[in-house]
Amino acid sequence: MIDLSERYVAAAPHPQNALDIFKGQWASTLPAPFDNLEAGWANLFDDARIHWLLEQIGGCTDLSVLELGPLEGGHSAMLERAGAAEVIAIESNTHAYLKCLIVKELLGLTRTRFLCGDGIAFLKEPGRDFDLCLASGILYHMINPVELLALLSKRCARHLLLWTHYYDQAIIEPQPVVAAHFTERKAGNYEGFEHTLYRYDYQTTLQWEGFCGGSAPYSHWMSRDDILRCLKHYGFSDLRIEFDHRDHPHGPSFAVLASR
Repeated sequence: MIDLSERYVAAAPHPQNALDIFKGQWASTLPAPFDNLEAGWANLFDDARIHWLLEQIGGCTDLSVLELGPLEGGHSAMLERAGAAEVIAIESNTHAYLKCLIVKELLGLTRTRFLCGDGIAFLKEPGRDFDLCLASGILYHMINPVELLALLSKRCARHLLLWTHYYDQAIIEPQPVVAAHFTERKAGNYEGFEHTLYRYDYQTTLQWEGFCGGSAPYSHWMSRDDILRCLKHYGFSDLRIEFDHRDHPHGPSFAVLASR
């Protein structure tokens, strides 16, 4: 028998009702005037990485933006409010996609479209270029990360912002919790670009209802040097690095603004 109490809201309309559809699964805290609502903890609607991006490229007024993995729409909202002409955000996690739609309604976003589907599949189809591409928290969830960078390079006309974890044995080995996720390394070769892949198994994180990693039970990480070599290999000559955090609790990470 269906438990109707799980499908209907008895209280008067309120933004918290919408957020509570995914109660306990939110990662982001919402911006004002919704910052007093119960959601997540990460400040993704006022993210220093996006502020840095906008500072580096002189803003995004009238730019077209492609975002992969918007999660809950925090970066999408920042880019729209900064003047982007449009933001096309592709999300393959169905729960994350629905959370993005909740955010779009709450914040009244009008130049952002959230599309439910796989980013790799989207990039493989014929399509237009974008002035700015954004892939934050995506690369280290890929089975074939170089494929993602190669495909993005074909659709990114001016700038690519990448934030990702990377593999560094000297940093990771002394951290047993992080190191336990890595089970093997192997040589990779994509379109002639040789690199090393480090298998990362999600393990018990798959049990969290709010899991927002990749669609497989494992992914492959790359080294910092291989990521930078790969971006140059695919035509990004200007690489600017910030937020290079070797002590990140989930493994070393950095942001790269790659421009042509």
